[in-house]
Amino acid sequence: MSLVLIEGTALFAAVTATVFMWGQARLLDWLDVASLMGQAAIFSLCCIVAFYYNDLYDLRIVRSFSQFATRLLQGLGVALLMLAGFYTIAPDTRTGNGALLSSVLVIPALLLPIRAVGYFIVRRRAFSDRVLILGTGPLARKIMDEIEARPHYRYRIVGVADDGQAPEGESLKYPLLGPLEHLGKIADEVKADRIIVALAERRGRMPMRQLLDAEAQGILVEDGMATYEQFTGKLAIEALSPSFLVFSRGFRKTPGQLALRRVMSLAAAAVGLMVTAPLMAIIALAIRLDSRGPVFFIHERAGYRGRSFRLVKFRTMHGQPELRDDSIWHRDDGSRITRVGRWLRKLRLDELPQLVNILKGDMDLVGPRPEIAENVKVMAELIPYYALRHVVRPGLTGWAQVRYGYSVSLEQVTEKMRHDLFYIKHMSFWLDLRILVDTVKIALFGRGAK
Repeated sequence: MSLVLIEGTALFAAVTATVFMWGQARLLDWLDVASLMGQAAIFSLCCIVAFYYNDLYDLRIVRSFSQFATRLLQGLGVALLMLAGFYTIAPDTRTGNGALLSSVLVIPALLLPIRAVGYFIVRRRAFSDRVLILGTGPLARKIMDEIEARPHYRYRIVGVADDGQAPEGESLKYPLLGPLEHLGKIADEVKADRIIVALAERRGRMPMRQLLDAEAQGILVEDGMATYEQFTGKLAIEALSPSFLVFSRGFRKTPGQLALRRVMSLAAAAVGLMVTAPLMAIIALAIRLDSRGPVFFIHERAGYRGRSFRLVKFRTMHGQPELRDDSIWHRDDGSRITRVGRWLRKLRLDELPQLVNILKGDMDLVGPRPEIAENVKVMAELIPYYALRHVVRPGLTGWAQVRYGYSVSLEQVTEKMRHDLFYIKHMSFWLDLRILVDTVKIALFGRGAK
């Protein structure tokens, strides 16, 4: 978000100056100022949206300056197409050709140096916080992996402190510096800026006095689970305890929160049905012409508080699935997908009829995706805290869908569960808005569709 604000502000200022110089405008009153800033804002907004949809603000994807430079050209092309569409609808907002061309040239000249400095800072280890990890268990290892995958977070692991050794058959990537009782000495020796507490078992082992002393000396002390959430946008299920969930306010949803979500979902579903009705009629006709069978696929799913409901989708496959012993994980047979169905899935249009489920109260616009009803009992036995997915209504789209995608195995469903629990804990209007924006991005580019 900070990167968007920095580059967005610089972009708006540069485009405003370019439009002003080419227009040679005389700012006689506030209307002249509003017109000038409006033209610059439209151009800048188109650029920011295009850059976002080309992943220019996701440093996990654009990891180097050369990748950024390549994608910047693609993003500018998309921005110009968006701008052309907007000018067709509102021609009075159009800037002059000279200002438009100059702005296109100014943007790379402005953003390339900014990103070059940014990538230089990321690569310079001197600018990174020195991190000491407490623990050698699964959570500690996950945090180490996430830090390695995110150099732009400027964390540098200098070692690990724990009473025991690495689990049998495994080796640590970083030196084991000593037991927890020597934490103060270890932190001084490695000049730690941060201590991340990722102990698998904390009872009777937490070096509270040493941690308090470290904070008093200006060393940041972070909870490993919170750090993992911040890095990944998901919860570490293995590190959760029943007491943590029972006393966590994040999993308690007030009637007011649920009512506000319901009103917003109803309004969005009503508008969505009116807007997409012609499109859904065309899709229904295409399904009829493409293959035999009903237009809609109706299936029992588990919803709010585990209650079953009949989920509606456009049919995208031929016939009925073959019964198998692993039917819980064997979701789809790719050979049965119809020609129209392949495109519907790619663009996520097969989900449109679920707007009716939202109006009926079975679903909300955003939430965990509803699971097949007969699979819920088995999954609840295999995946810790699975029942927590049902404390909110399932959604047409969700955090797990935009962050992870399709799942066809126990490991993949468990991974999506981590994202679902994160969403439920941090559920808010702004998180829902981010999910909806990302859903449009996925639908437009057909990413993760199966």
